Amino acid sequence: MILHHRLDGPPDAPVVVLGPSLGTTLGLWDPQTEVLTRTWRILRYDLPGHGESPAASGFTVDDLAAGVLTLLDRHGLDAVAYAGVSLGGAVGTALALLAPGRAGSLVLCCASARFGTPESWRERAALVRREGTAPLTTTLRSRWFTAAFPEAERHLDTLRGVDPESYAACCDALAAFDARGRLGQVRAPTLVIAGAEDRATPLADAEILASGIPAAELVVVPGAAHLAGVERPDVVTAAIVRHLRATWRTA
Repeated sequence: MILHHRLDGPPDAPVVVLGPSLGTTLGLWDPQTEVLTRTWRILRYDLPGHGESPAASGFTVDDLAAGVLTLLDRHGLDAVAYAGVSLGGAVGTALALLAPGRAGSLVLCCASARFGTPESWRERAALVRREGTAPLTTTLRSRWFTAAFPEAERHLDTLRGVDPESYAACCDALAAFDARGRLGQVRAPTLVIAGAEDRATPLADAEILASGIPAAELVVVPGAAHLAGVERPDVVTAAIVRHLRATWRTA
């Protein structure tokens, strides 16, 4: 699996990998980049068929995590911190389970151990294979953001540009993903971040992550829905920096 990626920040600084959500690109992390690169080198990637990553199909969340491990190998990186949003968070959970020695610290933002129901993801995959991603924009606008957020349309434009088959394959991967029985095996110090108004991965999902992963911390972001790091970058960035300073290396 080939994942387009970019590195920013001091070349010799400890690395933090940033994983995007379904329907977005590595630009999802733009609000955090300036602050994080003061201390860490960050590696951001695009999901298959998103941004500049080539299209792909027939993969699992574990395959996506293996793709991230391939990036680490390519750049000679042993252990990293990892922060991911939604599907990107699932990739982080899988990474921590597949290669525990390489996930030194973990941030799961608006994520879940089990996203919705398999049926709902299969239905969405079928819709996108028939009609593309455009029909999703109306529904996802109210799931990604609160009604008061003024910049939603810019992010929905990114969704419209995603390769339909790759998006559907991500839906299939989420339909098959269930880490609920393995959360106790995650050894990385973990921060769970939840948007108080998130309808896609509600607070109950975050509470399952935080209670299942040993010694995990939960932060709830007021006035934010699913893409909390975009809607409330001040709160989310501060929480991530605090967690990384406590659990991960600094330059």
